[in-house]
Amino acid sequence: MADVALNAAKSKGATYVDVRIGRYLNQFITTRERRVDNISNTESYGIGIRVIANGSWGFAATDNLTTDNIAKTAPLAVQIAKVNSKLIEEPVKLAPQKGYGEVSWKTPMEKNAFEIPIKDKIDLLLSVNNIALTNGATFATSNLYQVNEQKYFASTDGSYIDQDVHRIWPTFTLTKTDKQSGKFETRNALSSPMGMGYEYLIPDKSEEIQTHFTLYKKRYNMLDDARIGALQLEEKLKSKPVEPGKYDLVLDPTNLFLTIHESVGHPTELDRVLGYEANYAGTSFVTLDKWKAKNFNFGNKLVNFFGDKTQPGSLAGVGYDDEGVKTKNWNIIKDGILVDYQATRDQAHILGLSESHGSSYADSWNSVQFQRMPNVSLQPGKTPLSPNDMIKNVEKGIYILGRNSYSIDQQRYNFQFSGQLCYEIKNGKILGLLKDVAYQSNTQEFWNSVGAICDAKDYRLGGSFFDGKGQPSQVSAVSHGCSTTRFNGVNVINTGRRI
Repeated sequence: MADVALNAAKSKGATYVDVRIGRYLNQFITTRERRVDNISNTESYGIGIRVIANGSWGFAATDNLTTDNIAKTAPLAVQIAKVNSKLIEEPVKLAPQKGYGEVSWKTPMEKNAFEIPIKDKIDLLLSVNNIALTNGATFATSNLYQVNEQKYFASTDGSYIDQDVHRIWPTFTLTKTDKQSGKFETRNALSSPMGMGYEYLIPDKSEEIQTHFTLYKKRYNMLDDARIGALQLEEKLKSKPVEPGKYDLVLDPTNLFLTIHESVGHPTELDRVLGYEANYAGTSFVTLDKWKAKNFNFGNKLVNFFGDKTQPGSLAGVGYDDEGVKTKNWNIIKDGILVDYQATRDQAHILGLSESHGSSYADSWNSVQFQRMPNVSLQPGKTPLSPNDMIKNVEKGIYILGRNSYSIDQQRYNFQFSGQLCYEIKNGKILGLLKDVAYQSNTQEFWNSVGAICDAKDYRLGGSFFDGKGQPSQVSAVSHGCSTTRFNGVNVINTGRRI
């Protein structure tokens, strides 16, 4: 099928062709209290053909995968490219890319989540709800999202790449109401979506990471998190409002990953920098002149961010991107200085690069691939440091875990984030929970306030399972790794309403 498309497009004048044949499987299970709300299984299968003709891109797709229909669809992509060419100011410039022949890649995993009986998954989710209700929650919902992308890529560069990509996300939301006051508090799961199989939900005691209040694991114990989360709801209801002011923040990876996503991942997308996203989701303050200056102070010298699609367990982890580029690791922020962006084959020349970063992705066979965020992660500290030791050096601070509400401006500069659990730190000791906490800053000020980063033993992946971008909108999944990090003197506000 791939060769039919390649040959048909070339015969009509295409100078470059790539073909993506994809089968996309999704299974979403939703429960509430003691009932199953929904089980959704979807499957999509088809072919997308992208070409360059007369120096312009063209794209066409079909789910009718007969030889004749594929042979008709490929010339349509060429026709579209030729019409588009009348509107472009300069021809597409592709970074060189060698062909890999026939190769394959598969998400490293032990148990295919789609092969686990649905009953077993439902039993787990209902057990999560039950343990939460037993430990004081008034309401409990739990969900399990599973994705399998079976993708075959072929191009006129000589690549035939077969990939089998798996992702999973177990999550829940617990709520407790105070009948007398009518007030309520919620606690969401502290899980991370992962590029793994069902083994992520089978805890391994050898991989425990002990922090102050929650037992984290590289694998996830959903029942433990639900039990602890339900008990924390009572604490949250009794917690005191935060006093606005400057605090040292100790941000756990379950909270910091989202701040990385919004303030580092998005502003270093090259298409956003160039203004291509302006109408949908904004541009970026990290403009090309700052990169060209080679001295733009994004953060202080402790701050090192890298892009990659290679980390085991990560959501964006693949062997090859959707342009057939072998994935790699590269620096974006080095010793606090902006040194690079995220680029695809047709963007590489803008940065004077000889190759793509491998940052191309499409969410379906019928979507055009374009620049999407790779995993963007903060390198851990080099000096041995645990979260416990970090907190001992904080006189007035807040320890924040879990993602909650957030807001960031259209240039990814000024922002506000909150958390699931916000504990007061005083004279190096953890006190009780605080409520109505949100930290405010701008990206440059925030990353220049980093005071310490825990070492690699504390490094964990967080991630976004449904990251939207583009018009028509596409969804991708991306991870952000980091260790617990301290930020000095950050502005904290009280978000509670007072009557």
